Amino acid sequence: MIRKALVTRVSSLLDQSGLREGALFHEDSGTHLLRHEAPTGQNPTVYRPLICLILQGAKEVGTNKRTITVRAGQSLIVSHALPVVSRITEAAPDLPYVALVFPLDLDLLRSLAPAVLPSSVSRASEPFSIHLCDTDEEIEDALWRYFSQCDTDATRRLLAPITAREIHARLLMGPHGETLHKLLWHESTASRIFQATRDIQTHLARAIAVKELARDVGMSSSAFFEQFKAVTGTSPLQYQKDLRLLRAREALQTSSAKVSEIAFGVGYESSAQFSREYSRKFGRSPRHDRELVALE
Repeated sequence: MIRKALVTRVSSLLDQSGLREGALFHEDSGTHLLRHEAPTGQNPTVYRPLICLILQGAKEVGTNKRTITVRAGQSLIVSHALPVVSRITEAAPDLPYVALVFPLDLDLLRSLAPAVLPSSVSRASEPFSIHLCDTDEEIEDALWRYFSQCDTDATRRLLAPITAREIHARLLMGPHGETLHKLLWHESTASRIFQATRDIQTHLARAIAVKELARDVGMSSSAFFEQFKAVTGTSPLQYQKDLRLLRAREALQTSSAKVSEIAFGVGYESSAQFSREYSRKFGRSPRHDRELVALE
């Protein structure tokens, strides 16, 4: 069975890296590989356009709007950058949680989309940007071949890009192809909200006004606010706040900058307010978070 072969492959790559538990960026394939031998606490992070295959175990992924449980044999397709809180719910030493994350190339999807005919049966699609589906066996097979082709320089240069195109094409032809098509169509609501989220990310430290964001994407303020919440599960201001805090946490863990400098760098005018909101989101103060990283 391809899924078992993928579990073995991912586990082998994690073993070779020396990482027994956690997440690994596999540079040769450009994917992220994950393994956990026990359930975890909640982990705030940012999902970007991707497909995540759960090969063993189960996890929960949530926003302010909803929580989704995804189990072995299922996948998550994420269409927009989205702050989420996730936790592993099923994992054990003899049957660890194993998953792989394949980033989506929106430019590649856009180039392939015209060649993929839309479904003859139009169905109302869920606007929320995380979509749960049963994993397509053909996607699993393509990913297995993709990993094998990333083993050597020659096959990585010549064959892996072809298989990556196949993976993207199969996603467009699959059950969530209609959702991806709407994202790629410039005048669609999904595409307009994607443009707004990208603008917030690009100018994260800048104060935002919903009216201006709505105007920039050609929508009324009320329609924009409603559709932004439908797609991201949160309001524009909360979306910005979550991204600011996550970027600040990354800076705390990877730089020696002062807490106040990091706070101002992501757009906070008060370091006291930053510390309060940081502690509320992550359960500990910025300084305590940095000290814990230093001890690891």
